[in-house]
Amino acid sequence: MIAQIQGRLIEKTPTEVIIDCHGVGYQINISLYTYSLIGADENLKLYTFLQIKDDAHTLFGFIDKVERELFKLLISVSGVGGNTARNILSSTVPKELLQMIANADAKSIQRIKGIGAKTAQRIILDLQEKVLKLYNIDEVLPTINNTNADEALSALEVLGFVRKTAEKVVDVILKANPEASVEDIIKQALKKL
Repeated sequence: MIAQIQGRLIEKTPTEVIIDCHGVGYQINISLYTYSLIGADENLKLYTFLQIKDDAHTLFGFIDKVERELFKLLISVSGVGGNTARNILSSTVPKELLQMIANADAKSIQRIKGIGAKTAQRIILDLQEKVLKLYNIDEVLPTINNTNADEALSALEVLGFVRKTAEKVVDVILKANPEASVEDIIKQALKKL
């Protein structure tokens, strides 16, 4: 098994990189999350997972071990292959995905392109217990389960803000002041958005 590859970055696209390691060029499939964190530095180290099927050997690369472990968990779910797992990891950051799974947030998982209701439920059913055991629950960010937050988010959406961006801002506001009123949340969010 190839656990990691370190070498000179030859080529980079949003879906794959080619790394020259002592004269051998490895073509490695990556997620958009990993792509966004690869710098301009020529020297690159990726944690890898080699998926072997009857018709192909596919090498997947990850910027950190958490993303690789999430990938392994995802492909263990029936109906989720390597490309689907990569698509999931491209659509969200690992901490957010851990949060979705830990909190059984099927609706957020379903928003990922190519993931239907059954697959989202299967991911939660198969992985929730593993995620809660493997990762300290303190690492998983709490979801916004606050009526004031929900009302503020709805209002911000009506004003034309993207919900995902607004959720991050509202989360920061609520961490600073968990008892903030709807009006306060909206006022502070408008200043930050």
